[in-house]
Amino acid sequence: MSAPAKRRRGLWLIGLLLAGLALAGKGLWNARAEPVVRTASLAVAGWPADAPPMRVLLISDSHVAGPDMPPARLRAILERLNALQPDLILLAGDFHSEKLVATRHYSAADVTAPFAAAKAKYGVIAVLGNHDYWFQPEPIARGMQAAGVTVLRNQAVRRGPLVIGGVDDEVTRHDNLARTYAAMDALGPGPRILTTHSPDIVPDLPAPVAAVFAGHTHCGQIALPLVGALTYASDYGDRFACGAMTDRGQKLFVGAGLGTSILPLRYGVPPDVWLVTLGPPA
Repeated sequence: MSAPAKRRRGLWLIGLLLAGLALAGKGLWNARAEPVVRTASLAVAGWPADAPPMRVLLISDSHVAGPDMPPARLRAILERLNALQPDLILLAGDFHSEKLVATRHYSAADVTAPFAAAKAKYGVIAVLGNHDYWFQPEPIARGMQAAGVTVLRNQAVRRGPLVIGGVDDEVTRHDNLARTYAAMDALGPGPRILTTHSPDIVPDLPAPVAAVFAGHTHCGQIALPLVGALTYASDYGDRFACGAMTDRGQKLFVGAGLGTSILPLRYGVPPDVWLVTLGPPA
């Protein structure tokens, strides 16, 4: 190879390397963006006449790990979200991240401690996700409880007018819809909602609820022009991909999450949370 050809090849390789670094830097920048606050209102049949509407904040997939989501950043985000004045906060799992390319991994205590900063009139309710089960589910659950968060594992609680069921993680086969519905039945009448990590539970629901709140899909996390999202990590493809939707009569909200999975990068899919106002039919 001639000297000019070698120089051209060298310049081409350097350009390719710089373009790759720029692309990775952009993806990391996107991953560290401030979450978009998406809003919706939902009329709920049977809402008590004497109960005011409730503002429900869905936060999913925090995936605490460096470089994009250290605990200090998560705490700062949660403190800023308090300004939305939610009546209830739902945490849809995957608090931990074991990204192979992470610059730092954190203990269960470090992963869960920031959630003590989340404030809502009727408290904070969480379910575990598949990454939590793959890591240390019991320390994660204890850490969330120490932070003042109620962890539901196929259980239910009443908050204000709402009966809230928490379905355990479907990906790792810890979900039990029959047990969750029995727990809701035991709390008596009232509008019902469900929170869970994966939206893949929806086709198997024994009965519809006012809304299902979930995460897991990251709305694709990496969505490329002309190609679209690489994966939604769902057995149903893009059926429950992202956002506010109605599936065969069942209303559900699926968040893009705060953190990232596998790679600390986002393209075309900003992090987000959902603020949904539930109330009586107009």
